[in-house]
Amino acid sequence: MDIATLPTSKIAFKNIAKLSGKRLAAAKRSFVTRNLPIEEFHFLVTDNIKPTAGDLILARVDKLGQHQRIELPSGRRAHLFPGDEIIISYGNRYAPDQFLGHVPDKLEPCSLVAAGGIASDVAAKHTRMKNATKITPLGFLASHDKQTINLRDWQLPQTTSRSTTPIVLAVAGSSMNGGKTTTMAFLARGLIKAGLSVGAAKITGTGAGADYWKMTDAGAYPVIDFTDMGLATTYKVHASQIESIMERQVNHLSHHGVDIILLEIADGLVQTETAALLQSKLFHALVDGVFFASAEALSVQSAVDWMQLNDLPLLGVSGALTASPLVLEETRQLCPVPVFTKEELGSAEFYQHLITLMRRQDLSVSNAQ
Repeated sequence: MDIATLPTSKIAFKNIAKLSGKRLAAAKRSFVTRNLPIEEFHFLVTDNIKPTAGDLILARVDKLGQHQRIELPSGRRAHLFPGDEIIISYGNRYAPDQFLGHVPDKLEPCSLVAAGGIASDVAAKHTRMKNATKITPLGFLASHDKQTINLRDWQLPQTTSRSTTPIVLAVAGSSMNGGKTTTMAFLARGLIKAGLSVGAAKITGTGAGADYWKMTDAGAYPVIDFTDMGLATTYKVHASQIESIMERQVNHLSHHGVDIILLEIADGLVQTETAALLQSKLFHALVDGVFFASAEALSVQSAVDWMQLNDLPLLGVSGALTASPLVLEETRQLCPVPVFTKEELGSAEFYQHLITLMRRQDLSVSNAQ
């Protein structure tokens, strides 16, 4: 896909050194940096400037912890060793099952808080997590014109309007491990089996390739996420910017002539950025139907109440809970909307269920017929 370059303001740095091609080639480069050509990395800036989310750095691995591998742009997870140099990005992270992290105030030792390549100061962690892998940022990566590089400098070109009007379905969840991506993948499989073309996007979350590759493997095309919009993560990003990301993603996918667009929204309904997006006017204007993924029955009941209160077009429930026949039955007893297993979502017949569900919600289905 084509990536557009954005201009940056010129800053004269005092401490800047040329990076050798051999050193760059030896460094393990992370997934979130995949859109930037390695030919753009020319210098290393060590001035005492305040990092910002999305800044690219060269860092040294000091002590292995929770993340002992780093995900490369190819998707392969490369083993890390103390002394390795890695190319990663600063970012804030919100992960209830892993780490809460914030961009540091200065270029100083911090942690690798995500395998996709996120450098952050750890504020809290889940008790099941090991301590984070310790790293030392060696400097900011800079371009041929000696300017520091940020992910926002390279992103998909903006499309101002939708050239087609595919059906847009969103998948939200109860938590980061509720089964959202699996629900997305099997939705894609079923719709593709029914003869439809499917594009997919992840609007919010932490930069990592697992969800991206799963949707690609499920047959969706194109597949994009917020890193293609110049962000390493979306935690602490203003609501208006997240809405802009969503609109740009929908516009981009619609220009590829897909019949269905699937959108994944990270974390649970109570997470700040998630709640704000779901309650926004733009979400209501663009999204034709919502699926909810969860690992347990009781959260589904709360989610249905919340979505109905916010007038969201909830079409069905799925997720990790469907792996247990007992929990599946509990959910069906509690839930006023249909509950689908991944096998049901992944069948060619599911498309007809989708049309029926949308008609019951009095939603437009003409674009998919």
